[in-house]
Amino acid sequence: MTHPELFSAMSRPEFYPHRPERVEVVQTHISFIFICGEMVYKVKKAVDFGFLDFTTLEKRKFYCEEELRLNRRLAPEAYLGLERITADAHGLGLNGSGPVVEYAVRMKKLPQERMLKRLLAEGKCDHAMIDAVAAKLADFHGRAETGGRIDELGGVETIRFNHEENFSQTAAYVDVTIPRGRYAFIRAFDRAFLKRQGPLLENRVAAHRIRDCHGDLHLEHICVAGGITIFDCIEFNERFRFGDVAAEVAFLAMDLDYNGYPQWAEVFVAAYIRHSGDTDIRRLLDFYRCYYAYVRGKVVGFRINDPAIDAAGRNEANGTAARYFDQAFTYAARPERPLLILTAGLTGTGKSVLAQNLAPRLGAEVIRTDVLRKELFAAGPQERHTEPFGQGIYSDEFSRLTYEKALEIAAGRLKEGRSVIIDASYKRRPERLRAAETATGLDAGFFLIECTAPEETLKRRLDSRQAAGRDPSDGRWEIYLAQKTDFDAVTEFPAGTHLLVDTGKSPEECLEEALAKIKGLDPAAG
Repeated sequence: MTHPELFSAMSRPEFYPHRPERVEVVQTHISFIFICGEMVYKVKKAVDFGFLDFTTLEKRKFYCEEELRLNRRLAPEAYLGLERITADAHGLGLNGSGPVVEYAVRMKKLPQERMLKRLLAEGKCDHAMIDAVAAKLADFHGRAETGGRIDELGGVETIRFNHEENFSQTAAYVDVTIPRGRYAFIRAFDRAFLKRQGPLLENRVAAHRIRDCHGDLHLEHICVAGGITIFDCIEFNERFRFGDVAAEVAFLAMDLDYNGYPQWAEVFVAAYIRHSGDTDIRRLLDFYRCYYAYVRGKVVGFRINDPAIDAAGRNEANGTAARYFDQAFTYAARPERPLLILTAGLTGTGKSVLAQNLAPRLGAEVIRTDVLRKELFAAGPQERHTEPFGQGIYSDEFSRLTYEKALEIAAGRLKEGRSVIIDASYKRRPERLRAAETATGLDAGFFLIECTAPEETLKRRLDSRQAAGRDPSDGRWEIYLAQKTDFDAVTEFPAGTHLLVDTGKSPEECLEEALAKIKGLDPAAG
């Protein structure tokens, strides 16, 4: 166990030979960190979490030595040496003649104002800086050890074990920090990807893409001060450090996304691929980003059961974990190629709500024909139109022109590699077929989501929408009744393309159901 006087002794300035003015103490779940002016001393806690074991003095010494050895690969100027904490008649001291009671890693304090996370927050990051980070990482990966045990621990079976460990360790947090439906969806995505992309992952091993990496590439672990210093790698578990370089790239890209910098994530990924020549990384990015977002959700979520953390801290941990799990869900939902998705169904069937909920998960733009129609025919989005069914701006001719324009815009987005959802009724079979042909011609995936709901639900929705008067749609109960006899049944597409969603369920259930069908997943399979 940790010496009972260690914390108080190392918290005093007089403990240190250079006599700092003050000592700032930071605790993590595995370390005490004592910041003493320009020096930092890091002591490992006597803990055992299964994935790490620091319970004996000999183990703590070994892992301190490993921390120095491994971190000197990317931050040799910051990791200065191993210090002995000794005990004598006067108490604890550094490197005395008494018996050793603990070990500490001594580091040079890095300038906090030059941490990449802070530079990004202050708007002081530029392309050259991100390119330099990518270049340093690509060079490090190119020189890092590979082969043998590293390949074995970084192979498919270890990847599968790591992912399944995540799910078993978070089962108790279902409907606490992660909703049950999302837990099942992510697990189904993960298993399907490993089954489908097993050959790619095996090829990565054969191509020596498995390396002794950093393993914990947060924004907080990168300092830009005259050069790039990347510090605080994982020393305590080879299983978390030996891995595909694509996973390491994905870790930092995930952290950039989470902190609100998706544009810099793309810059970083593109720069790394340019410096490394590893173009297969893009096929693996969302899989590994999902994994690391899930890991962060898991680790942060553990804090809600930590008795040393107060109620406010536990509530904060709950919210942070939930955001990471939500991010993992988004990565799992993302398509592997651009999609064109049509909504179809009668007015009030929840097409717009589903489209708006799907869009951020798929990275798609929504083209809403209710809005486009009024833009094309010089009417404001909120302007009400109560013409009889099929007349005015809702005549067959105006509808044809609206759908043509929507498809034209969608085709442009698909050519740019972007997914599109056309939120419309799509009651005519020729218009649906034309959209499908456009998607095929542009090598995009295609789905038609037909929304339905019980009539009592539809009437309640339509009456409420009309009373509120805020929605661009002019749908009313009488329009719904007229549409029922004027809708071409969807029979032209196979079941895998024609997706039926009952929107009488909650928006969250509809979203998860639609995404599972788009991804071809069966979350209920367990």
